[in-house]
Amino acid sequence: MDILNKILPEAKKFFLDARGSHNFDHTERVLKLCLHIGKKEKADLEILKIAAALHDIGRKFEDKSKGKICHAEKGADIARKILKKYNFPSLKIEKVVHCIEAHRFRNSITPKTLEAKVLFDSDKLDSIGAIGIGRAFFFANEVGANLHENKSKTEILKTKPYTKDDTAYREFIVKLRHIKNKMLTREGRHLAKERHKFMVEFFERLGEEVEGVK
Repeated sequence: MDILNKILPEAKKFFLDARGSHNFDHTERVLKLCLHIGKKEKADLEILKIAAALHDIGRKFEDKSKGKICHAEKGADIARKILKKYNFPSLKIEKVVHCIEAHRFRNSITPKTLEAKVLFDSDKLDSIGAIGIGRAFFFANEVGANLHENKSKTEILKTKPYTKDDTAYREFIVKLRHIKNKMLTREGRHLAKERHKFMVEFFERLGEEVEGVK
């Protein structure tokens, strides 16, 4: 039996009460992107599939702690225990663990392997474009943020996450607009270009509509 078929049910357990912005649908989309980019980049698909399936299992701990717990670190620790339970080879376990530890945007751990770079790109691609916009509004609603505020970039950068100021537009200014230039693989950069363009145009239009210009 393919180990992924054993891992997926294990991973799903961590999303039973997940928020919409980071539910198991996100994991499934990242898995699809990993397979697409991994094939293009000639990465180890076995490592990638498992890492993608487990990459966000620590997310609920970060959400409950309001950002005090790093979901990448927590998820890597849990993933190691799960894989040991299934007698997955230790060298492969460490490869998967590195992918998970290094996938977070706001992180000090740099993706070193090709597989870690593919997971990083796949996870980030799911936070931009049309799907990224939807997820940003999902998250804003989850933390009780406003729909939109036309503050300057300087003002937005002074606001705090997990507050009413943590709007989808704030996420765009603080994180999402920078993702295109953070891609680590050739295919990731290719896919990010189109998604970034769509996202920029959307937030520009949103601001105009809020101001009554359009």
